[in-house]
Amino acid sequence: MSKRVLFLSPQPFFQWRGSPIRVRYNLMALSDLGYEVDLITFPFGEDVEIPGVTLHRVSGYKGVKSLSIGPSFWKLMFDFKLYLLGRKLMKSQTYAVVHGVEDAGFFGSFLARKHKTKLIYEKHSDPGSYKGKNALVNLVMWLYAKVENFTIRRADAVIATGAGLEAQVRGISAETPCAHICDIPSSLREADAEATRKLREELQADPEEVLATYVGSFATYQGIDLLFAAIPEAVRTAPKLQFCIIGGTDAEIAERRELLTREGVAESVRFLGKVNPDALPDYLAASDILLSPRISGNNTPLKLLDYLKAGGAIVATDLEANRLILNEETAVFAAPNAKAFAEAIATLALNPEPRASLAAKGRHLIDETYNFGNYTRQLKAVYTPLLNAE
Repeated sequence: MSKRVLFLSPQPFFQWRGSPIRVRYNLMALSDLGYEVDLITFPFGEDVEIPGVTLHRVSGYKGVKSLSIGPSFWKLMFDFKLYLLGRKLMKSQTYAVVHGVEDAGFFGSFLARKHKTKLIYEKHSDPGSYKGKNALVNLVMWLYAKVENFTIRRADAVIATGAGLEAQVRGISAETPCAHICDIPSSLREADAEATRKLREELQADPEEVLATYVGSFATYQGIDLLFAAIPEAVRTAPKLQFCIIGGTDAEIAERRELLTREGVAESVRFLGKVNPDALPDYLAASDILLSPRISGNNTPLKLLDYLKAGGAIVATDLEANRLILNEETAVFAAPNAKAFAEAIATLALNPEPRASLAAKGRHLIDETYNFGNYTRQLKAVYTPLLNAE
């Protein structure tokens, strides 16, 4: 039996965001398990060298230099190119598995069926989490949910990144084997004490300030509106709060900075832009409070694993996505509204003792469960029975 995998990743690779980080860990784990992997991905992102992994990028379109998160016309066009390149490679190579992430699983299902190859579909998100006020987006996500259902029923195995997503899969097809392989922190690197100290000095206007940090995109489901609505009230209650925002585009940051200026709290917020995953542990370790204001979805926010690893006190909205790995021993929960979230942040900012307790218990969770060793063992448990079924 061949140990070669055709891996289809319909995202920029490598970029600092959830799915590409997860794909990198998949590739690293498959390499450690002795597989040879052909990765097909989009023409954007940083080249990453992983033993046993060959990177194939589809060609670009003139004038298209990036893709935003979520569905779009250009993403569909790149997906089709991904399928065509996959078809070309499968004519010259024998693969044991086609491993398709998200929408690439649909195209992978046709490649696998044609070449009598096993299909693993990896589900990273809940289509319902992208719904909002835009009717066209809602229609697209409804169609995507139908496509995903088709893919799940044709897959030989499904990998879900969260317990809630696993439950969705089982509701669609109880017969399809499905495994929940939990996410792990976005970087395996531990924080450097000296780098952390220097960052804290840079971020604080004075040593008594309490640093509260958010990491993530400015997508609606992340609770970004809730967070920025909570900041003014939190600062009024705890004036020593200094918020650090990691993520967002230049345009998104400018819009939020204008809002904060109108509220009179612009000086209490630092926008740090995007930070490389391997530098992120230092920023998080330099923080006192770490924020997860998610308002929808039932998959675990990847940021929570980085937060736990950093040993920070977490404030999270009280909903399923955050409670999948957090409880009252590892986080302070607040109702998903600005007033409650602001109160929770301010209370923790004014009380350092609970912060230390939350941090210690969170780090223990990483050491016991959410680490690369467990991740590799879980991936092996999906691949081995599938290939031994022949």
